[in-house]
Amino acid sequence: MTDVLRRGRASLAFAFLVQGVAFALLVTRIPAIQDRYGVSDGLLPVFLAAVPILAGVGSVATERMVRRVPASRVLRWSQPVVLLSLLGVGAGGHMAVLAGALAAFGLAVGALDASMNMLGVSLQRAYGRSIMLGFHAAYSLGGIVGASLAWVGAHWELALWVSYLPVVLVLMPAALVGSRWYVDGDAGPQREKVAGEAGAGSFRWLLPLCLVMTVAYIGDSTVSNWSAKYLQDVLGSSEQMATVPYNVYMVTTLLGRVIGDFGVRRFGAVAVVRGGALVAAAGFAVVAGAPGAWVGMLGFTLLGLGLCVLVPQTFAAAGRRAHELHGPGASDAAVARLNVFNYVGFLIGSPLVGALGDAWSYRGAMLVPMVLVLVTLVYARSFATQPDRYGGGHERPRTADVGRGSNGL
Repeated sequence: MTDVLRRGRASLAFAFLVQGVAFALLVTRIPAIQDRYGVSDGLLPVFLAAVPILAGVGSVATERMVRRVPASRVLRWSQPVVLLSLLGVGAGGHMAVLAGALAAFGLAVGALDASMNMLGVSLQRAYGRSIMLGFHAAYSLGGIVGASLAWVGAHWELALWVSYLPVVLVLMPAALVGSRWYVDGDAGPQREKVAGEAGAGSFRWLLPLCLVMTVAYIGDSTVSNWSAKYLQDVLGSSEQMATVPYNVYMVTTLLGRVIGDFGVRRFGAVAVVRGGALVAAAGFAVVAGAPGAWVGMLGFTLLGLGLCVLVPQTFAAAGRRAHELHGPGASDAAVARLNVFNYVGFLIGSPLVGALGDAWSYRGAMLVPMVLVLVTLVYARSFATQPDRYGGGHERPRTADVGRGSNGL
């Protein structure tokens, strides 16, 4: 049984890594995509907003799908769709092709994000200790790999499809092979029964976690969309140096997630979430008050270390609490609903900072996500493990709640 868990954990971590690569290859080549299709500056925000909106639709649809089919099957077939739609973005030549490829990408990403985190939550419950941050560390590593591959493509002025094709040819079969070892949690009929009985009203307890998820992604989108502009235009760095903060942010996010599970096991989820919120708020404060580029870089470093723990722990808390309150199957529904607020935060963050920066100042705009992330402190108790505790010497047996592998599904 332990071998089943280990294989399931490794294969799921690889799925997170593949998703990190695919998403980074899309978002880091947006200027090249815009040039290829002749998308105007006015139309570009519409395309960019459509992806997270459709991803939210995909996440909601996944909640219904997993009542009848295992989450492993949704993940197995949504990941190839993401990769193929990425290739479609790079290979198309007409605006209609771009729109269709991005629509497919968005819907599949929503299904993929939801199903990946469903499996991660159920595996953590099976292990009886915190492992969720490790999966998101694999995603961060994939993001670094994808961004590096995108830099190579841009440096050598490769056509988008030339950059994307080798990645798809390597990762798609590898992901399909790895999907053989996914491990599902609760049994199908019981999952469908409980999920159907747990209506929207019974998930009111999820609202604080939805707020934390939104705030975390407001912070993340602020860094990804505004760090380069802020360093160059506000702190007076060179154009070359302005590309560094996001890379620093991604590396510190990876490092924080690699060690984060140990922190949860030692100190508990509540302490780690509070610590992460305080470090992230300090990061925004340093960025807002930085006298120069190097101090600003320190602020973005702190942001990576602080924000990195919030999203994985929010998924873990939602899945755990749903299982405790509503029984088997409710965990998947909670994760799918929570995942929608990933995209809500992404949609709010960048326009919010941009509007405040234009109307007020970019330094002042950085104080808004700082205040928002401090709201997490108010709801930190929502991350408490009751009655079980993943960490602090209260680990459950490693073989508890073990589901079946997805072989033959």
